[in-house]
Amino acid sequence: MSARPVLLVASSGGHLAQLLSLRPWWEERRRLWVTFRTPDAVSSLGGEDVRWAFHPTTRHVGNLLRNTWLAVRVLREGRPSAVVTTGAGVALPFFVLAWFLRIPTVYIEVYDRLDTPTLTARLCRPFTRLSLAQWEEQRSFMPGAITVGPLL
Repeated sequence: MSARPVLLVASSGGHLAQLLSLRPWWEERRRLWVTFRTPDAVSSLGGEDVRWAFHPTTRHVGNLLRNTWLAVRVLREGRPSAVVTTGAGVALPFFVLAWFLRIPTVYIEVYDRLDTPTLTARLCRPFTRLSLAQWEEQRSFMPGAITVGPLL
C-alpha cells in the first residue's frame, strides 16, 4: 500500500455508493473516508478509516464551517495523495483546501445528471484537477472531462 492515503469524500447514500463501486481501484490503496454517520454509511464502511462529517450541508453555514475545520484537520493529519469525490456539499471545503495545499482533486459527476452539472460540481470546478463523467452526455457541461462509464 502507498504511504499516503487517498481521501474519499462523499455524502452518504448514492454518492457514497458510487465511490464504493470503485473498490477494485481503491481496495489495494491506503484510504481514508469522509461521509455522514448514517446507517448505510456505518454499515458500508465497517472496518474502514472514517471521519464523520456534519450534515445537513445545504444552506447550513454552521455545518459548512464545521466541515471546513474537519477538512483542515483531515488534510493536515492524513496528508492524502489525492482527494476523490462524487459530491455533494461536504466535498467543497475539502476541494478548496486541497487546491491550496496542491493536493490533486478528482471530481466524478453523479450518474443521474445528464443535462446540467450538480451545484457541487459547479462549486468544485475551479478546484478540480481531473473531472470524470459517467456518461458521454455529461461532457457537454464538463469541458475536458474523461468519460469513465457508469459506476452503478
